[in-house]
Amino acid sequence: MSNTSKTAALAGAAFMAAAATPAFALDEVSYGTNWLAQAEHGGFYQAVADGTYEKYGLDVTIVQGGPQAANRALLIAGKVDFYMGSPQGELDAVVEDIPLIDVAAIFQKDPQILMAHPDQGIEEFADLAKLPTIFMGKDGFLSYFQWMKANFDGFDDAQYKPYTFNPAPFIADPQSAQQGYLTSEPYSVEKEAGWSPKVFLLADSGYSPYSTMITAQKKLVEENPDLVQRFVDASIEGWYNYLYGDNTAANELIKADNPEMTDEQIAYSIEKMKEYGIVVSGDADEGGIGCITDAHYKTFFDDMVDIGLFEADLDYTKAYTTAFVCKGVGMDLLK
Repeated sequence: MSNTSKTAALAGAAFMAAAATPAFALDEVSYGTNWLAQAEHGGFYQAVADGTYEKYGLDVTIVQGGPQAANRALLIAGKVDFYMGSPQGELDAVVEDIPLIDVAAIFQKDPQILMAHPDQGIEEFADLAKLPTIFMGKDGFLSYFQWMKANFDGFDDAQYKPYTFNPAPFIADPQSAQQGYLTSEPYSVEKEAGWSPKVFLLADSGYSPYSTMITAQKKLVEENPDLVQRFVDASIEGWYNYLYGDNTAANELIKADNPEMTDEQIAYSIEKMKEYGIVVSGDADEGGIGCITDAHYKTFFDDMVDIGLFEADLDYTKAYTTAFVCKGVGMDLLK
């Protein structure tokens, strides 16, 4: 090859490289989830897979949670930028004077459920009080079960038996109920037992926390609100596209992070999130996915005060901000 040809080839290669390089550097952002990759995290994976984050000038890394993960601690330490928090967790942070804040609520309804055997006359949520045994974790016993006792007749501490994340004791005992996640445990019981449990979503009986939050350090919110807004908006668009568009690429990313996840489980989870309005309902009907309102957050706080989990004089408004949400972002994607 002549020198002229070499120069032309090098120039052409340089041009192609330049054309493939973004005109501006993407902001690197990390989001820590609260468990292993699953459909319940789908909108975030969608925004990675379909380029939505990149469209908003972001290079996002999803830091998978799990049994050995400590992603909330990583947020507190500034090792991740955002975390999949919870209202109770951020209210605890206010008590402990840890500067964390919820900036979006992806799940308008907490997917926490109780489930019962289908042939025991348990037709309504209040009927669960008739059962002698309810398998639940310690956190549930200290939070939603106390709320149940305060709002329904018949629930008693004597019903409590520790849930060890094994459905076998529940399956074997027709006179029992078990805690679970709407999108997970009922599916497991159907697969193992061959019958479908009666499912009672606590949110549909009045238990009011948001869930699957976007939580940040207050310092980030104060010093770089533009970055926070872009991450929130892109995540919201990701969730609309995941639930109502082509989510194939996102599901492949989920399975790559969590090889035990199956297409059947993912499809079941998406179906239940839609059926029960986990993501799109309540405040999100008008304001769009991610919406947080003062009234909703206060309702949950007041409920927790009633059961003694927090003091009434706690400044609960430090736990969240409505500045980044309820703007209708992404709602046009439904048209």
